[in-house]
Amino acid sequence: MRRNHLAGILFLSIFTWVVIIYVLLYDRILHNSTSPSDPNYNLGQLETKIKEEFKATDRLLSDVKRVIESQREAEQEEQAAVDDERKENERRLQALSGQDVVAVLVFACSRVTVRRCLDQLIKYRPSAEQFPIIVSQDCQHQPTSDVIDSYSSQVYHIKQPDQSEIMVPPKEKKFKGYFKIARHYGWALNQIFFVYNFSTAIIIEDDLDTSPDIFSYFRATLPLLHQDPTLWCVSAWNDNGKVDLIDTNSPELLHRTDFFPGLGWMLTKNVWKELAPKWPRSYWDDWMRKPEQRKGRACIRPEVSRTRTFGKIGVSNGLFYEKHLKHIHLNDKYVEFTDRNLSYLLKDNYDSAFVRSVYESPIINYQELKFGVIVPAGSVRISYFTKVKFKLISKALGLMDEFRVSISLISLTYFPSLSLFLKINLR
Repeated sequence: MRRNHLAGILFLSIFTWVVIIYVLLYDRILHNSTSPSDPNYNLGQLETKIKEEFKATDRLLSDVKRVIESQREAEQEEQAAVDDERKENERRLQALSGQDVVAVLVFACSRVTVRRCLDQLIKYRPSAEQFPIIVSQDCQHQPTSDVIDSYSSQVYHIKQPDQSEIMVPPKEKKFKGYFKIARHYGWALNQIFFVYNFSTAIIIEDDLDTSPDIFSYFRATLPLLHQDPTLWCVSAWNDNGKVDLIDTNSPELLHRTDFFPGLGWMLTKNVWKELAPKWPRSYWDDWMRKPEQRKGRACIRPEVSRTRTFGKIGVSNGLFYEKHLKHIHLNDKYVEFTDRNLSYLLKDNYDSAFVRSVYESPIINYQELKFGVIVPAGSVRISYFTKVKFKLISKALGLMDEFRVSISLISLTYFPSLSLFLKINLR
């Protein structure tokens, strides 16, 4: 389409040029003729000049056609190379997609700092065969593409082909980036599960740091994801993972949460089959948190985050990064989760222990907690009955205090209770 448009402009320009030359020559001959009284002489001269100009025009048109044809051949060769590379990637990835293989899907766009993310993943993964890294790139940003390609056979590089503009409601024009992200996620997850035929995928954004034990974490929790139908994801992220709100001495501790945390998470093909037909046009993570998608299911999340974002620049607000995201503590104590018994995370086991822990804890109010006048050692319980009360307590404790889709924006919520570890000085 673009090439035809260019050719049309060239032909129109040439035609206009011929007409102008015709007029100029005719005018010049009329004024400079040696035989002004002989119209046949003037017309003969004009005819000769026009024939010369048409010959020049024919040569120019031939040159233009050769250039267009050369461009067409170059584009066809380039597209053929792209198609060959895509088919080779498909062949190699389909050959890898066995029962125990988990695809690591890295989403990239226009940040060359994807190198930082990839370096860590390659360093920490125990096996390239068990955890193939597929980088899906949007945006057609060449410097970022060059960085990804520099890893050669260590990663697979796929590119989201639909770069057309997205029509968005006028009020959401400034949020167009969220629409593009949702489109990219939908396409890439379709590739992973329906084209490459993987059964499980770990989703990593290009601005995430990862802990050395992240693959041990995902590998150990994968059987739970397959075994327990009340689980639908495993996340490496703790929304309230600030150092003052977690037990850094318990890096092995894992929880169930009703909230979808994201930011480094694992899902299965069966879950994607359910989500793909109704995938949203934008704000996919908020959409995931709605009851229609969650269906009463939970995610597993760690006490201490296994991911941390370093991406201040992006579609999200940089102020939120400064205020909250950059303070999340990344685990620095390696845990071999595959050597641990994680059956306590299965719903029946977890719920009974969780409810018992909550209701055996003495009730206090926030003032008692704030001023350190708690008498009993161990866990305590603070009750809230309204969103306003919850927000007040959360703000005082330094927690995220937003409410969305009837679930508080806290990846610690479950049942709906909230568990956290506070470092305070008792009187």
